[in-house]
Amino acid sequence: MRISLLLLFLVPFTQTVAAAAKIEHWQSSQGSDVYYVHSDALPLADIRVIFDAGSARDGKQHGIASFTSAMLDTGAGKWDADALARRFESVGARFGRGASRDNASLSLRSLTDEKLFDKALQTLQVILQDPKFNEADFQRKKARILAGLKRREASPGALASIAFYKAIYGKHPYAHPVSGFIDTIEPLQVEDLRAFYRRYYVAANAMVVIVGDFTRQQAEQVAEKILAGLPKGEKSQPLPVVTMPEKGGYRHIDFPSKQTHVLSGMPVLQRDDPDYFALYLGNHILGGSGLVSKMFKEIREKRGLAYSTYSYFSPLLRKGPFVMGLQTSNDQTREAVSLLNKTLQDFIQQGPSEEELVAAKKNITGGFVMNYDTNSELTNYVAMIGFYKKPLDYLDTFQQRIEAVSSEDIKDAFQRRVNPGLLQTITVGDGSDLGETPKKQ
Repeated sequence: MRISLLLLFLVPFTQTVAAAAKIEHWQSSQGSDVYYVHSDALPLADIRVIFDAGSARDGKQHGIASFTSAMLDTGAGKWDADALARRFESVGARFGRGASRDNASLSLRSLTDEKLFDKALQTLQVILQDPKFNEADFQRKKARILAGLKRREASPGALASIAFYKAIYGKHPYAHPVSGFIDTIEPLQVEDLRAFYRRYYVAANAMVVIVGDFTRQQAEQVAEKILAGLPKGEKSQPLPVVTMPEKGGYRHIDFPSKQTHVLSGMPVLQRDDPDYFALYLGNHILGGSGLVSKMFKEIREKRGLAYSTYSYFSPLLRKGPFVMGLQTSNDQTREAVSLLNKTLQDFIQQGPSEEELVAAKKNITGGFVMNYDTNSELTNYVAMIGFYKKPLDYLDTFQQRIEAVSSEDIKDAFQRRVNPGLLQTITVGDGSDLGETPKKQ
């Protein structure tokens, strides 16, 4: 639910927090983890309630986690969607919800004035603890989701992403898109969503993040109120380990477009990986730094094969993907893919130069504090730290950890972890100019 926010006009978003945010952690009486940061620069509070209830928990009902999340604000307690929206708007608060591969969350931003905050918090509690999953609302939401999935079929970028995740993850729960497929959404009944909610939206599977102008005692009280009405339940079972591809793969999907979308990569990095900082810094040099990256210089500047090109690691609970991507004209696809692979192979073999390393470190550490200089951005970081069980001093030590990485560390990490022979490459576009290629679909 997107709610117009009086608060956005009354309070600027440039609120600065201390460079070394003090993150406090405890467990609620229900056994849920709570993470709290005191920030009194403005009378604001950001709250995030996170559940291990992302699309990796869909089972065979692909899309059910996202669908369940989308239903939460369609009606709760005695209020329908419009009444819920009015309650938040009347106190200048903003509510949000969403789902990713690893988790689902509900969020609240509110002024901390007691009367305003209490009404916003009560509304959040009701949404969390008593969602209605009304049949009529379910059918309307289902129709919208199916329409969106139908539109997705006309997007070459979306088709490339779906095929890419399937190629690198096979039968793992990360393989399917968060929103599911038409043929997995259509059979869902409202009771399926209620069952998913009852299984995963429980205290044992929950985590609360509170950032704002509250004392520790107030934060404890807020967390207890949020969790009080939830059954304790059981924590989600650990996700299966990702099985690496046995060999490299290539798949082309014909699509009537002037440009071809290219994705190439493999599973590599999870959040608690000891190689995280070496791979993160190395990728910044390889393809993560935009106009100054090696990929951009080789593929765009020198040869003009793509308007933009990039690479990134997306760490998850289990091995998240290493992704390289670009868009190029159909007749240049083979050359662009070849150069993409060569740029990666050269980087793996040679590593970065000292000049590239120094520039990348300055770029990352110089602006790092600005990445969490608002309550909302800090909440995102604290949520990541809590959900993925990172050290509480993660923000304090990040820059030192980056500075400690050497060129040899990067070279060693990439040589051990990124095997070009296992890359899975997806191209989506008009394949009439590709010539001899692996099987097309």
